[in-house]
Amino acid sequence: MNLELLESFGQNYPEEFDGALDCLSIAVTCAFNKRGTLLAVGCNDGRIVIWDFLTRGIAKIVSAHVHPVCSVSWSRNGRKIASASTDNTVCIWDVLTGECEQKFRFPCPVLKVQFQPRNLERLLVCPMRHAAVLVDTNGTHRVLPVDDDGDLNIVASYDRRGEYVFTGNAKGRILVLNAETLELKASFRIILGSSSATAIKSIEFARRGDCFLINTADRVIRVYDSKEVLACGKDGEPEPIQKLQDLVNKTMWKKCCFSGDGEYICAGSARQHALYIWEKSIGNLVKILHGTKGELLLDVAWHPVRPIIASISSGVVSVWAQNQVENWSAFAPDFKELDENVEYDERESEFDITDEDKSVASGGDDKEETDLEVDVNTVEPVAAFCSSDEEQENADVLQFLPIAPEIEEPEENWTGDGSGQANVSGNGSPPPPKKTKYRSYDIAIENTSDGEVHPLLSNKVKDKQGIGGGKKGAGRPRK
Repeated sequence: MNLELLESFGQNYPEEFDGALDCLSIAVTCAFNKRGTLLAVGCNDGRIVIWDFLTRGIAKIVSAHVHPVCSVSWSRNGRKIASASTDNTVCIWDVLTGECEQKFRFPCPVLKVQFQPRNLERLLVCPMRHAAVLVDTNGTHRVLPVDDDGDLNIVASYDRRGEYVFTGNAKGRILVLNAETLELKASFRIILGSSSATAIKSIEFARRGDCFLINTADRVIRVYDSKEVLACGKDGEPEPIQKLQDLVNKTMWKKCCFSGDGEYICAGSARQHALYIWEKSIGNLVKILHGTKGELLLDVAWHPVRPIIASISSGVVSVWAQNQVENWSAFAPDFKELDENVEYDERESEFDITDEDKSVASGGDDKEETDLEVDVNTVEPVAAFCSSDEEQENADVLQFLPIAPEIEEPEENWTGDGSGQANVSGNGSPPPPKKTKYRSYDIAIENTSDGEVHPLLSNKVKDKQGIGGGKKGAGRPRK
């Protein structure tokens, strides 16, 4: 895929509906890998469906949890997926094998899980009504400090490179903590008017640049520069770069995200299947994408390198993209576009090895005669795949999943393992693969209230989305 050839000369955001991905289960949450070649979809029956986004086909189905998957996160190299479920567990999965590597049990519902952007061995977990927790894959954990007001409705996110953790609470307080030492580096409060504060609903970072957005309960999306926030220090008063909102309908926002280049911001409405797209630099609303009426939006994800958005509503993943218009044109030999057929007169020496008709004035330049040596061995790094602090692409990235073709009439004793050797076991069937035992850890965190119900399982969502009831229930029976 040559990204340079895919660069659009016009707007760089999706314009229309471009099909749907039916996961055979009720989709709840989704996330792209770093290159945008794979899309992981967490489903209501506990499965994680991995789509090959170039072919729009299912590449792998991981039978992950028994209860609904509420959050998924890719590792930097795309070889692992972290998932959180409504059964209070967080798991790490090997993408190639589909096996569970680690399982962490929490005493309360988990709202979000996120891999550390530059460290495969650490996760950021946001339990419900509790401070955020940093969990290492060896089972150790550290609870992030909270503000003096003691509010425990915490949302948290790593910054783009994983150097800092940004946390926000229901009283509008933002804390910036060093990801290693947990030292408080900066803090500020979002205040409405003179005194009243507004609850922080989510914090999202752009893949490029230093900007991040804060979605608050006052229906306004505020965009900040992380460098300015850090420069203001503790109890600072940084000014937002932009304030984005729906002035007409006063829409509440369910999920917000940045475009791959960080130039656009997409927000999904909490009341209907509608996506609002703003240009970050100017702050103007450039597009509203409307889905089916009566549907509620659950999740939104923007493709890392292309103007494509995936949104989830009514258990189906909708894909939004640009309208590609095919241009069938006729060209003359000098690549001049023709509106109608013209009769072409061929020059006498047009296809001769040496052009006899070439004028002496133009033929005097010897530079045209020199052969240019073209380097076909060196692989140039694609700028869209390199971070700003790296010169080369990450060579260890898993971009695609191998899929074995289905054979209608396999030969006798064919094993299907690609080795070509016949199976010599007695019953003629290949031996079942040995499952590796995953490591399980109990994360003991204090001051958690018993009986908390995950928001996905609340009655409101259950009635409107069918999650947890109806034909496709919330969970699969254990085998």
